[in-house]
Amino acid sequence: MSKLGFVGLGIMGTPMAGHLLAAGHTVVAYDQKPLPAELVAKGLIAKGSSKEVAAEVDVFFVMVPDTPHVGAVLFGENGAAEGLRKGTIVVDMSSISPIETKDYAARIEALGCDYLDAPVSGGQVGAVNATLSIMVGGKDEVFAKIEPLFRLMGKNITLVGGVGAGQTAKVANQMIVAMNIEAVAEALLFASKAGADPARVRQALMGGFASSKILEIHGDRMVKRTFDPGFRIALHQKDLNLALSAARAMGVSLPNTATCRELFNACEAHGGSGWDHSAMVKALELLANHEVA
Repeated sequence: MSKLGFVGLGIMGTPMAGHLLAAGHTVVAYDQKPLPAELVAKGLIAKGSSKEVAAEVDVFFVMVPDTPHVGAVLFGENGAAEGLRKGTIVVDMSSISPIETKDYAARIEALGCDYLDAPVSGGQVGAVNATLSIMVGGKDEVFAKIEPLFRLMGKNITLVGGVGAGQTAKVANQMIVAMNIEAVAEALLFASKAGADPARVRQALMGGFASSKILEIHGDRMVKRTFDPGFRIALHQKDLNLALSAARAMGVSLPNTATCRELFNACEAHGGSGWDHSAMVKALELLANHEVA
């Protein structure tokens, strides 16, 4: 069994690290917050910094919120770069900038290590159930070494291309998810305003061509008003900002992505940055002066 490092044990990272631990791997970890007691009880080993984790492991996983956080984990004070041994594989499973990813990879590879970007989709439910989709960028031979570990955390594992390709795929994923949430929110709001029971409308639509995971899971959240994350609006805003920033650099127009970003911004303005992203419906409800219920 490999000795694995894991930095970032939040909503997603905790169950992901738990699956690696349950498979019999030694897992050493660091987080700015105390490590989850349930994992420590099962053998998770706590370290005091990313550097300390990196110094002991064959594979170093990162699962933190945003691009600057990954940079700090890898290259900040007591960062992993100060402790990595030659031959270690760094696997960033965060969702960050594809451009910065390429820079981070080059700096890690200059230390004699390998790098994969491997962002995930599936949210907390996918992390808990080990059914995440994992989109990977990197070298074929490095991917082949890590794929068995990915399969402990997810089901749909795809090597998309070279370094950065995984992050590009994740940004595309987040565009599609946001637009699907917006479509479901509009439809249920329309149905409710028209006097129909949105729960029954959702049930009816689940049997037709409009059926989707978003309608199934987030449509249910909208009807039941359960907006605890899940996946926070602030993180989805970040992903859409990455999409729009890259699109501007490439001269590509993404009008519906921009609309979804603005709806999330409206939620944030009403104190909702920590709501689940299905709460985008609340911005549309404000415009309609009507609540889906």
